Amino acid sequence: MRRLVTITLPCLFLMLVGCGTTPNPRFYALTSAPAPPASSSTMSVSVGPVTIPAAVDRPQIVLTVGPNRVRLEEFDRWAAPLQNDIARAVAANLIAALGTSRVMLASAPVAAIVDYRAIIEIQQFESTLGQAALLDAVWAVVRTKDGKSQTGRTTARESTSDGSFDALAAAHSRALGRLSQDLANALRELAGSGS
Repeated sequence: MRRLVTITLPCLFLMLVGCGTTPNPRFYALTSAPAPPASSSTMSVSVGPVTIPAAVDRPQIVLTVGPNRVRLEEFDRWAAPLQNDIARAVAANLIAALGTSRVMLASAPVAAIVDYRAIIEIQQFESTLGQAALLDAVWAVVRTKDGKSQTGRTTARESTSDGSFDALAAAHSRALGRLSQDLANALRELAGSGS
């Protein structure tokens, strides 16, 4: 029995030491285009709701590793809930594209008094490490005073510059920049189509 205890205690110690070397998680955020120096428009826009596929609605970055297989990266995570970060990045991009500081998230209390709403449904948000980020979204922009709207679809595939998660987050940010530009074009068109 004493021999069993002598063997078991060192094994237990090694297991505990092994558990103590768990890596710290790394967190990533989506980025937006730099804002313009001054506002030139009084247009007000609410961004959201933004919906995302259930498969990527989690803190871990979900990598596509095959046609029917994904992998959750336990130590590489989004810094905020993905739909919130997408809405924030799109809102910041619209500030830059439209030249207005009056762009807010739909969850903001003052969002009820805006001129336009941008509603986004992300249908694909795929991440392939070392290759590309894929975004496929359908969207609608609505003029609140009369309900007139425009709908569209944005599909963007952005290559990564290397095999890092930083490059993957940057590629997703560029894809969201293309979505934001499509939304900005539709908003300008609606604004020019009637008073």
